[in-house]
Amino acid sequence: MTRSAFTLPAAFRSGLAIALACGLAACASKSDDAGAVVARASTAMGGAQAGSLRYAAEGVGYTFGQAYKPGGAWPRITLHSFTRTIDYDKGAMRDEIVLSRAEPTGGGGYPLSGQQRNDQLLSGELAWNQTAAGAVPGPRFVSDRVHQLWITPHGALKAAARNNAQARRGPDGGSTLSFTEPGRFSATVQIGSDGLVTQVDSVFPDPVLGDTRTVTSYSDYRDVAGIKFPMRIRQTSGGFPVLDLTVKEVQTRVDTAPLQVPEAARNVAERVTAEKVAEGVWFLGGGSHNSVAIELRDHLVLVETPLNDARTQAVIGQAKALAPGKPIRFAVNSHAHFDHAGGVRTAVAEGATIVTQAASVPFFESAFAQANRVRPDRMAQEGKRLGTLAVGDKLAMGDASRPIELHRITDSVHSDSFLMVYLPNEKLLIQADAFTPGAPNTPPPAVPNANNLNLIANIERLGLKVDRILPLHGRVVPLSELYAAAGKPLPAR
Repeated sequence: MTRSAFTLPAAFRSGLAIALACGLAACASKSDDAGAVVARASTAMGGAQAGSLRYAAEGVGYTFGQAYKPGGAWPRITLHSFTRTIDYDKGAMRDEIVLSRAEPTGGGGYPLSGQQRNDQLLSGELAWNQTAAGAVPGPRFVSDRVHQLWITPHGALKAAARNNAQARRGPDGGSTLSFTEPGRFSATVQIGSDGLVTQVDSVFPDPVLGDTRTVTSYSDYRDVAGIKFPMRIRQTSGGFPVLDLTVKEVQTRVDTAPLQVPEAARNVAERVTAEKVAEGVWFLGGGSHNSVAIELRDHLVLVETPLNDARTQAVIGQAKALAPGKPIRFAVNSHAHFDHAGGVRTAVAEGATIVTQAASVPFFESAFAQANRVRPDRMAQEGKRLGTLAVGDKLAMGDASRPIELHRITDSVHSDSFLMVYLPNEKLLIQADAFTPGAPNTPPPAVPNANNLNLIANIERLGLKVDRILPLHGRVVPLSELYAAAGKPLPAR
């Protein structure tokens, strides 16, 4: 395993260590009665009236897990509007967001220019996104959305009450409550002498970072129909800012019918399809993120382990069924964005060496050294350790019968540590996010996508002879579709 001096942000490491060492209890010397603390705070904040509410805000957000450089700050976005509807009695929440990029680099699946609307929902243990085409199940979002729901000011008090919180006396006549929502998160709630929640310091499980510290502060409370609500909400997660909101409007006792779970959102089983694109090469789809299995003489190379344990474990099972008896010796990670790296821990547990761009190696080493106790994944359960193979600008793998080339995608605005995989014998190119094919016969955009143009520039710079593209989002397409999407003529061969 490559050694490196890279570490996660000091605030993240020290704060998480303190939180875990104290069991997320406030480090104060005097105890208090938790039931009385919750009751006083709930009365002060109008908790009895907070069965359902909606608030509208605007401000700044940051796209967690989508840093341009591994280990860097999350990319900033402008939140033109942020409307959150909550039904505490049903454990349901909806975020309706209009956003745009506030900086040109980094991931997140947002357009490089213009605004995007997102509609994100949670009900109990089900999460989904509402799109123009209907509900899209999102099981990978459950952990984060459950966490976000129950660290809201009123939600934190309700979660503390049902989870046998411990109480301590805090400074200036205030109190702290500490509790664990089993398998979901742990939290310490700071309550001022006036009974208002001022901060929630929580730890939730992330598929890449493991136990991840989040600090949410609430200030500038105002009375709205008997409920005290903060007009300023700020949050950091994983050591960097993720949210800074100014609340403009609060409504109570709102209609929560739109939070009902549509039937399409209940279909959460992982489905992995296998399309044979060449002898010994399979395109593994069936979900939002694809993978590719490549068979060699005595082992498999798996390209991309996305999302989380559940998705990557299903992909691994399919790959091994396609080539019985051959272990997955290497797992290639296209880049460190969390949707594409969320199954790297699962691949480590499988015994695979992680092949990734050199700049991602120290990030993974530091992240995977963190504790993973809130909801241990397979890597934590089996006690496996990360092994890596770093790629600079190019790495040759495979064997004489099937060479495999890994190339860095240079000058991308999406990621500074971006890899694509090229199979020269088969003339296949495997890439993520640089080009996501649209539906068949989709007309090209009026303004070519900068990521598409950058991928073409890298293909031509390297002189790659590509017939088909195996995208890690979308369908297998001929190279001509990339050029058509970019509004460029296909070069003569």
